[in-house]
Amino acid sequence: MKCGVCGGSSFAGRAILWDGLINEWQLSESETAYVNRQQGESCNDCGSNLRSIALANGIRSYLGVKCTLNEAAQKAEFQKLSIFEINEAGNLTPSLQKFSNYKFGAYPEVDMHAMPFADASFDLVIHSDTLEHVDNPVHALSECRRILKPGGALCFTIPTIVGRMTRKRDGLPKSFHGNPATATDDFIVRTEFGADGWTYAMEAGFTDVALHAVAYPSAIAYVARNG
Repeated sequence: MKCGVCGGSSFAGRAILWDGLINEWQLSESETAYVNRQQGESCNDCGSNLRSIALANGIRSYLGVKCTLNEAAQKAEFQKLSIFEINEAGNLTPSLQKFSNYKFGAYPEVDMHAMPFADASFDLVIHSDTLEHVDNPVHALSECRRILKPGGALCFTIPTIVGRMTRKRDGLPKSFHGNPATATDDFIVRTEFGADGWTYAMEAGFTDVALHAVAYPSAIAYVARNG
């Protein structure tokens, strides 16, 4: 396994999940293990975890390159590429900032249901493990498609439990990613995504959705193309 961000081949892992979240999501031992890898196994060279590496691989696929993301950011042909990142995608943000036409917006300051941009503003929209917190994932994805140029792409990750279908957490106890003592309602997990997670992009109007996996089923990134 090589890191799609920097090319590194040495990785180290640590447990990320805590008992409360494991119980809230009713995760099995094997599910706990691969989610811990997704979030807690990282490249020793650049620090990107498997989730960020899967996302980098999706971006590289869209760009049509075999080189690392860091190397792609230095290529003249991509300097006019307009990129909008919603929330920091783990350790991927410093690599994305190397693209000269990059813009960042933090969630929830940027409302994914009402993006503050005109139609067809960007070639590439990126978000990572953010969609599960919004009220209406399909509408949020539709907003991402609206601000994409024709031929552009949305690259994103969502926490995915591959052995089940997606479920809403309506009526269930509040569940947060992070410390529930300090988290705000904006970071409540509203949707637990399963094997049908890719269909949400199709419902939002995308017609071409590809999956990019690293150490499947640990990390999966989605690339949805706009036309």
